[in-house]
Amino acid sequence: MITWMQRHKKWLIITIWISTIAFIGAGFVGWGQYSYGNKAGAVAKVGDVEISKGELQKTYSRLYAQYNKIFQGNFDEEKAKKFGLQKQALQQLVQQALLINLAQSYDLTISDQEMIEALKQQKAFYANGEFNKETYKLVLSQNRLTMKEYETQLRKELLIQKTLKFLPVKTSKNEENILNTIFNIADKINYKVLTLNDIKISVTNEELKKYWENQKNNFMTDVLYKVKFIKVTPQSKKFSDTDITKYYKENRTHFKGSDGKILSLETAKEKVLNELNAKAAKDKALRTYIAFKKNKLSNDITPDQAQISKSKNPFNAQALDVISKLSMTKPYAKPINIEGVYYLFELTKVVPSKPKSFQEAKAKILPLYITQMKKEKLMKLANNSVNTFIGKTSDFITMMSVDKLPSLKRQEAADFLQKLFVSDKKRLFIGLNNGKIVLYNILEQKLLTNKNNNVSDTVAKLKSTLFNEGLIKTLQNKYQTEIYIQGL
Repeated sequence: MITWMQRHKKWLIITIWISTIAFIGAGFVGWGQYSYGNKAGAVAKVGDVEISKGELQKTYSRLYAQYNKIFQGNFDEEKAKKFGLQKQALQQLVQQALLINLAQSYDLTISDQEMIEALKQQKAFYANGEFNKETYKLVLSQNRLTMKEYETQLRKELLIQKTLKFLPVKTSKNEENILNTIFNIADKINYKVLTLNDIKISVTNEELKKYWENQKNNFMTDVLYKVKFIKVTPQSKKFSDTDITKYYKENRTHFKGSDGKILSLETAKEKVLNELNAKAAKDKALRTYIAFKKNKLSNDITPDQAQISKSKNPFNAQALDVISKLSMTKPYAKPINIEGVYYLFELTKVVPSKPKSFQEAKAKILPLYITQMKKEKLMKLANNSVNTFIGKTSDFITMMSVDKLPSLKRQEAADFLQKLFVSDKKRLFIGLNNGKIVLYNILEQKLLTNKNNNVSDTVAKLKSTLFNEGLIKTLQNKYQTEIYIQGL
């Protein structure tokens, strides 16, 4: 049997591998998943590669959709700003552009044949078991992409893949043996889980008020904006057949059926009228906006008044965002479309944020105070119990034994085991990411002889992640990055 101190004296030098393994799942940037646009106007330049506004918009949209799926449809622009989604999108495109610069420096290209072979691998373009050009065009049309846009995108993806293949990450047998050894170190432990639910707290008004005094600048009222606003209600107008036909001819690509084909004027007439009415409503809103700014509103228009803040918003998040950027020297906002109705705003007063009173903040302060007190008492309980506790005894467990600790959920067990196997203490406690504390006492240790068949892949992924991170840092130093939009 291997003693605790022997084990840690011998293997402590490789514990850095354990902590790094946690990052394997995150991987490297998924280079083959971006969409590109061919719209003019660069938002950044990396070396010789420009990043267009269209590319940024499409990458942002893809990220937004991913986050919206994670949040089960409850993701919005406010959360997107909080997560810095636009910055994330730009960073991904910048990293991609760095690799394209590297590819160009080695004169790497993608031939037409390579691109055709890649297209033939994509099952979305298949019909009757083989690649079909008409299906290819239809799928692109349904996704609002032209063949030129998509094939430009595909060439970039293939070019980056080809570049990375020239930089293979190899693993050695010694590295595999080290990782196998780490995975086979096994402990039998006695453990006990402490949670915040084990702690009872009684709170007095005086204690809570004292806590609020030290924290009150964290509990502020919302900035309040007082505004005048005009609601420009859309109206259905009558348009001549000539106007309808002219608009249809000039904008016929707007009117497509589910098959991607342009609809006839007769079939699309209702959609044409809807667009004409929307255009007329926007024109009316802009004319009203100009009159509003010049204080020359017609007698039949009287602005209403409202107050808007983050917590009390009678309009929408976009309106609040626009109004918050107004000033008393530039108080007018251009028309904002809110659910098909245009609103015009004039800022009349800004009421600054200030600390809430104790009574106003009490409802939010109370749970925070209780949680803090429970955490402090839980830590005290752990310190007082660690040398005397009696808990459950496990079988021999390794880093991968996330299903062998019934008192912990899989994620909790993974968190605990990662920290346990880098600790050099026989008896101690470990705080988990969710606030729980696990007391443990190592009873026995041994080295298993199991063979991990996936260890080579694990080492390769680990080294690839570290290599790619280093590669990007090197390329950042080699190629200058210029950002043309503010705030990113």
